[in-house]
Amino acid sequence: MPRPSFALVATNAKYWTALGDPTRRTIFELLVERPSSVSGLANALPVTRPAVSQHLKVLKDAGLVADTRSGKERIYRIDPDGLAAFRAEIDQFWVKTLAAYAQIVEQPTEDET
Repeated sequence: MPRPSFALVATNAKYWTALGDPTRRTIFELLVERPSSVSGLANALPVTRPAVSQHLKVLKDAGLVADTRSGKERIYRIDPDGLAAFRAEIDQFWVKTLAAYAQIVEQPTEDET
């Protein structure tokens, strides 16, 4: 029986890398709930403000968060465009994966031939 060919989805590693860190994922999840400043995030986490800033930079560079100035602070929020692009990538992955799975399932077995 020929081996199935699982076509790899061209991915943008920046999303996966940014969310691969547990602290960044927690920051992202907090921002899903509501926009926040670095101080607000640091108060909710067991990390320093400089560490939160570094994590936010990675999330921002990945296109997953955006910020706006509010007085002396920057308020971070989920970037809907970046999140939509990441969602499209995940959807593309599942469409290709399910199609490959269907191809394998629909192949006749040796008993059926």
